[in-house]
Amino acid sequence: MSLLQHWGFTDQAERWNGRLAMLGFVIALATELLTGQGVLAQLRSLWPGP
Repeated sequence: MSLLQHWGFTDQAERWNGRLAMLGFVIALATELLTGQGVLAQLRSLWPGP
């Protein structure tokens, strides 16, 4: 077992990481198309302003 595998950098973990990143990107694009606001504007609306 190499040092990287000891820390969790296995092929299977990296594959899942990539798949979840792609899913998050598609969800971000879909919500932007549906709401007309960018991701940062949506996040900004979660916190009350001054």
